Amino acid sequence: MSIYGRSRVKVPASTANLGPGFDTLGMALPLYAWIEMEESAETVFHLYGDEMADLPRDKSNLLYRVAQMVFEEAGVQVPELSISMYSDIPLTRGLGSSASAIIGALAAANAMIGSPLDDAKLFDMATALEKHPDNVGASLFGGIITAVWDGEHADYIRIEPPQELEVLVIIPEFELETVKARKALPAEVTMGDAVHNISRTSMLTAALAAGRLDMVGRAMQDRLHQPYRAPLVPGMEKLLAEAPAHGALGIALSGAGPTLLCLVERREQRKQELERFLLATMQEQGISARTLWLTPCSSGVTAELLERNGMQNGSFLDMIKGELHS
Repeated sequence: MSIYGRSRVKVPASTANLGPGFDTLGMALPLYAWIEMEESAETVFHLYGDEMADLPRDKSNLLYRVAQMVFEEAGVQVPELSISMYSDIPLTRGLGSSASAIIGALAAANAMIGSPLDDAKLFDMATALEKHPDNVGASLFGGIITAVWDGEHADYIRIEPPQELEVLVIIPEFELETVKARKALPAEVTMGDAVHNISRTSMLTAALAAGRLDMVGRAMQDRLHQPYRAPLVPGMEKLLAEAPAHGALGIALSGAGPTLLCLVERREQRKQELERFLLATMQEQGISARTLWLTPCSSGVTAELLERNGMQNGSFLDMIKGELHS
């Protein structure tokens, strides 16, 4: 009989960069993935939701591989796992789906064996996998994070999102792989572009920490990645240039895209106008898209240890449905 428990985690989506903070700034968003994990006689997967349809159901699955990293780090062996997952985070859309899976698997495996690894260790492991700390940091800690990575260790500072801040995302109905988006970037940038982004990232971080929403728009301007990625997202140049005139504080490509997000003041009177503008611009390009109004998510991943009574898939789905409709 196993000495290990059954864990359940809930992990939020994330957006990265927020314009100028390339690989540095991240923010958690209230779209979620849920994972249950326990030792089993053989490795089995129960993957639910449209976003899970094409994922592998063997030991090549990212969740399994990440869990084994935790066990190896902790010096334990749990070769066979039963893993259930449901996610409403769109895949390869720039909303941190891979980061949420990594954080979820790390947290679930760690909780299952008694949580021997602290958050700092999990953050380092997640960043080593993602190669940048912004998305994984936001999903792990919640809120807004600014982080640095030296190749071995990640440090971060968490910022509580301003209460008056809302987020409007527009999600085009096509996928954009991060690898392709990174290949569009130049190997070198000019000193002027570097200074431009350093100054805006500093201003944006300070503005968010101080609740100075009036400074957000000017601070979200970017020269390092968005101009080079714009050809990959039809309509993006127009959206970046004109969204502030329709009520956005600022607008940015979410991570590697193709999703774009607008930061909006809660009391803004032109919310419907802004939403219509985003959708119409995509429609002009012949691209189907959907919009979502979100609030920044203050909570990061949560983990709990459940009784070992076998993986009850019905109760897993019932729990998720209950949260989605609450």
